[in-house]
Amino acid sequence: MNTSRYAAFAAGLALIVSAGPALAQTVGLTPIEQLHQALHLTPSQETAWQLYRSASDVPDKAQSRRRAASTLFRTLDAPRRMDLVEAEMRQELTDLEHQSQVLKAFYATLTPEQKHVFDERTLPPPGDGQSQSQY
Repeated sequence: MNTSRYAAFAAGLALIVSAGPALAQTVGLTPIEQLHQALHLTPSQETAWQLYRSASDVPDKAQSRRRAASTLFRTLDAPRRMDLVEAEMRQELTDLEHQSQVLKAFYATLTPEQKHVFDERTLPPPGDGQSQSQY
């Protein structure tokens, strides 16, 4: 009985030790860094990745732009508020179109296996129809 306990302990320890480097590689990484690591990109894919990564920062920039517009919004009369909203919507569409083009260009460089990983890792959480991908 003790022998089987030691064998189970040794097997568990071996799994933990062998998983250690893999776990250490993902702990503390942002989701975009985890995606990058999971894709195992080749050097020739890295340029497209960098463009994709840069385009994925657009939501952060849009958030800053929205905060600035929100501050300005209260100081404007109704027609100018509408102009501001319209301009913001146009910029959002421009940003979305740019992100779409960059994503498609990057995606075209991926192998079928990498596409599968990318598709799986960029899905919104289940049951969250309103949530946007963080990539």
